[in-house]
Amino acid sequence: MIQGLRTVIYPAPDLARAKNWYTEVLSVAPYFDERFYVGYAVGGFELGLIPDGEPGASGAMVYWGVADADAEFARLEALGAQVHEAVKDVGGGIKVATVKDPFGNLFGIIENPNFKLQDVR
Repeated sequence: MIQGLRTVIYPAPDLARAKNWYTEVLSVAPYFDERFYVGYAVGGFELGLIPDGEPGASGAMVYWGVADADAEFARLEALGAQVHEAVKDVGGGIKVATVKDPFGNLFGIIENPNFKLQDVR
């Protein structure tokens, strides 16, 4: 039975550089930090970085929840992310945007005032 989003894996051939960038973006240190995998626990979900594979925008699209899409989008740009799709209102007060991280992966954000995080067990 599918229980919901748990982990997103991004290829990061320069794992040390990716770890530094994502530590700043997520404002949290990795809970798992090895040469083969760096894992971040964020809001009941996980972002994993692996040194294998090719980064790129053709993989799965994942959106990370934010309180203010415009402010977070500006912060991501200031941290070196490239604009992929600027913030747009998709209806119902929901705003989404995507950037490319410094390694070519898409990083999506979503401001959804209708979403209430349920107790994760």
